[in-house]
Amino acid sequence: MSLFNKKSTSASTAEMSFWDHIDELRKHLFRSALAVVAGAIVMAVYNNFIVKKVLMGPTHPDFPTYEYLCKLGKYLGMGDKLCLSKINVKMQSNAVAGQFNVYLNIILIGGFIIAFPYIFWQFWKFIKPALKKNELSRTRGVIFWVSLLFFIGVLFGYFFIAPYTINFFANFSLDDNIENFWTIASYFNTMVPLILGCGLAFQLPLVLFFLAKIDVVSSAFLKKYRKHAILIITVVTSIITPPDILSTIICSIPLVILYEISILLCVRVEKKKKQEEAEEWS
Repeated sequence: MSLFNKKSTSASTAEMSFWDHIDELRKHLFRSALAVVAGAIVMAVYNNFIVKKVLMGPTHPDFPTYEYLCKLGKYLGMGDKLCLSKINVKMQSNAVAGQFNVYLNIILIGGFIIAFPYIFWQFWKFIKPALKKNELSRTRGVIFWVSLLFFIGVLFGYFFIAPYTINFFANFSLDDNIENFWTIASYFNTMVPLILGCGLAFQLPLVLFFLAKIDVVSSAFLKKYRKHAILIITVVTSIITPPDILSTIICSIPLVILYEISILLCVRVEKKKKQEEAEEWS
């Protein structure tokens, strides 16, 4: 079915013009924007908790990641190796509307995260008519899995990647006479890409799954470059974590697991294609 084909209410297929297609896209984008606004309102209602406990959480000594990893390290007999240093930095706002702009960005980004399942659902409704029946049957539960992986990635970024990164830069100093004075905007602009980036990175299995379906990648390709992928993951995580092996391993394991899951999904797609080809020839 063409991308510009749309099922009508009478179950017949009607051809949509380019501008009809654009109008349909506009409707989905508008609904998504409303969902973000609704999520932003929720964020605004709980702004005190969101700012102090969530956004500024990694700068507080009682942040859960600091406490649990430190306890785990001591329980395993590793002493303070897993204990993250407390943030040693002062915050400031050097613009008239600096804090207000950050506040607006907080509630909008938070609104996007809250509304993500609905936003993806709207996106899915837009592209769904272009899929064939057999393709649709293989995409059942896609909204659930995409949303689940996104939220897991966001949580992983917030509780692991962001604290390690913030601590590293807070304690990095060229000279003892140099103090770290961050602007709140700089802090926010560092946190958000890390958190949202992890949310998107956790979509890797599903992305490769669909790429395998259209023969862009294969399980053989992913297996061949497995060592390269693991090396890249290790290098990236070693840069954003403290300079010790345990920290790098903790942050690398989930990403390596996602890569291995991607290979398994590609193998599954390839087996399914072979079965369909065998049925066609029989």
